[in-house]
Amino acid sequence: MDFHSILVSTGIVTLAEMGDKTQLLAFLLAAKYKKPVPIILGILFATILNHGLAGVLGLWITQILSPEILRWVLGLSFIAMALWTLVPDKIDDEEASFGLKSGVFLTTLVTFFLAEMGDKTQVATIAMAAHYPSPILVVIGTTLGMMIADVPAVFLGNSFAKKLPLKLIHSIAAGIFFVMGVLVLLKIDQLI
Repeated sequence: MDFHSILVSTGIVTLAEMGDKTQLLAFLLAAKYKKPVPIILGILFATILNHGLAGVLGLWITQILSPEILRWVLGLSFIAMALWTLVPDKIDDEEASFGLKSGVFLTTLVTFFLAEMGDKTQVATIAMAAHYPSPILVVIGTTLGMMIADVPAVFLGNSFAKKLPLKLIHSIAAGIFFVMGVLVLLKIDQLI
């Protein structure tokens, strides 16, 4: 088993998720419903579905693009992710519920799945699934990263988020994405 791809995927998504709109959504859902178990399960299943689709897309991209074009697409994607990571996310109460009047688990599942569509961590999952030989291991890693970032958010709430050095965390994540992009473009990506 390639633990390297799991570790890199977990680390990058954990850092990228800090202060991300889905982490903010976890704070809001926890404050609104005060039921951590169904919220956590909703986050888990939504992430598996969303990142599973991203992993399939990443695998598909590797099959339709030549290795040289794929290298450029991945390298530039990682650099774009670096820049995107520096842009802070915001979410409001209305976005947090998407107007759903269902149970906590289903509300969390649907809102997380929709909020994660086209999000930084989903795009990162696509790029890493295209980069590493096993998209399944990438999805496992990115799902772990989401859970590492979001489960404490459910339990500790918004007061904890205000104490995190989000600018520093985003800068570190952006730096990692940037270095990955440069390494891919320079064809020395065996280091990542």
